[in-house]
Amino acid sequence: MKHELMTLPYAQSALEPYISAETLSYHYGKHHAGYVNKLNTLIEGTPYAESSLHQIIMEAKDGIFNNAAQVYNHDFYWKGLLNSATEVSAELSLLIERDFGSMETFKEKFLAAAAGFFGSGWIWLVITDAGKLEIQTTGNADTPIRHGCTPLLTCDVWEHAYYIDYRNGRPDYLANWWKLINWHFVSDNLAEFQNDPISGYSEPCNEDTIVCEYVDSMQENEHTPS
Repeated sequence: MKHELMTLPYAQSALEPYISAETLSYHYGKHHAGYVNKLNTLIEGTPYAESSLHQIIMEAKDGIFNNAAQVYNHDFYWKGLLNSATEVSAELSLLIERDFGSMETFKEKFLAAAAGFFGSGWIWLVITDAGKLEIQTTGNADTPIRHGCTPLLTCDVWEHAYYIDYRNGRPDYLANWWKLINWHFVSDNLAEFQNDPISGYSEPCNEDTIVCEYVDSMQENEHTPS
């Protein structure tokens, strides 16, 4: 099985002025693509040659794991960004308030964890099997799915994610990264975990039927916090 570089869901200039097209050309076009290409090379002639990305992450070690996990982590990172206003679903908002006290407290804790993380890695909002939200950090290529948690959101704190735009100013990168979070993506990940698609922000029903009108109205109600 040949693994492919994901197609960005936006133009490479779409995240400006917070993340430049030049950064995306290197981060996505060189680093991310490099992990995909290296993974394909490493799995040739191995038991992982026909394995899914998830299976490789869960079973492989060393270079094969590192490259597979970095492909997954970057896929997740890009999908979690959007340079337009999005809203947190009612379900996610309730869990954030329950587990962190407020959205503002969650933001402070997440960005503090990201700013204080030593070295290269990833900062995650995950949900555990018990249904509790947690902020987790993983070094280098490590990823929460390897440890039994479901990721909802991630921030890349490898230097190549921000050095062109911010040099060593990681806090400035983080403050602007927060403005780009695609909360619809985060909410959809929670909805998938809960097996409750109506609570997510999936695409609206496209058929002109009474059923679609009902589903769309239910989604709208679910997205509006009380």
